[in-house]
Amino acid sequence: MGKDAISIVLAGDLVLDEPDGDWWLSGIAPALRGADLAIGHLEVPHTDRGAELKGDVPAPGAPPENLAAIAQAGFGLLSLAGNHIADCGAEGIADTVAGLAAQGVACCGAGLDLNEARRPAIVVVGDATVALLSYNCVGPEAGWASAERAGCAYLRIETEDGTPIAPAAKLTVLTSDAVATLEQDIAAARAQADIVLVALHKGIVHTPARLAPYERGLSHAAIEAGADAVIGHHSHIVRGIEFYRGKPIFHGLGNGCVVTRALSPAQDHPARAQWAERRKAMFGFEPDPAYTLAPFHPEAVNAFLGTLEIGADGSTAAGIIPVHVEAPGRPVLASGARAAEIRAYVEKITIEAGLPPIRIAPDGRIMEALP
Repeated sequence: MGKDAISIVLAGDLVLDEPDGDWWLSGIAPALRGADLAIGHLEVPHTDRGAELKGDVPAPGAPPENLAAIAQAGFGLLSLAGNHIADCGAEGIADTVAGLAAQGVACCGAGLDLNEARRPAIVVVGDATVALLSYNCVGPEAGWASAERAGCAYLRIETEDGTPIAPAAKLTVLTSDAVATLEQDIAAARAQADIVLVALHKGIVHTPARLAPYERGLSHAAIEAGADAVIGHHSHIVRGIEFYRGKPIFHGLGNGCVVTRALSPAQDHPARAQWAERRKAMFGFEPDPAYTLAPFHPEAVNAFLGTLEIGADGSTAAGIIPVHVEAPGRPVLASGARAAEIRAYVEKITIEAGLPPIRIAPDGRIMEALP
């Protein structure tokens, strides 16, 4: 490490399908720009070409011009490994990676082959280097990269009954292959960087609090292999936070900024229209009708940005910046009573998930609660 502490802000899923990306991100941009480094997860490819991936409900390509808005908002580093980044094929991945590079935004987790996808993104922050690794833990396998196929990096989590690996499947089994991949990649990243962060696209969508059986074991394995923090996303609702061996694990950052019409039942794409209805029955929720561009579980309005303060001695302090999602889907920094409600919500879902209790101070700093 260098001689100075560095501050990092963490955002969850980014889906910017709507015009004027600058406005949609402007409610959280001050916090992103106020950190030494802002990291988010890009959920979908930004492209106007490519063949639609078969094997899951595909997302449409987002407008390429919105990558400039992501950079302007303050993001300097993005994870890409998720269940939708390959939805427009190799062309979509190539366009997204090239578009981010043109904006000066580093990325990792997807590429034209598996070696590219597993390669860490490394950025210099002050006099320290930060490495990010990104993995998809939920499938579908058709979107995973191989030696011959474009796609995303992955960690294999299997079902108990051997059914196909897919986001809606009951994924439970942490495989030895997943742990071995983490150990190999984190060691390689550690050789190049002072700080190593691991982003995991994991968990159960649209469900408050609950963690899948593999999530804690996988996150702990990343810390045991040398990660300084674990960053979770995918569930579209925030999850609890824990410390393991003194290192923070954000089990789910929820939505960083998701504004899309792809989750509306009123559309011409049959698979997306069907999923918009089926997911409500599967997960037992009805979206607030005011949230036309973010039709998620009603509790998803309780959002946050994660924070890391990494000292010159390698110590890591974690916190949150409360965020309220206003209709129809724009995230804004919360303050006063609303911020207190969100802090209390995160403390509550942490306990409900079976994690050790935490306490979140008014300034957002997270501490393990005293027994």
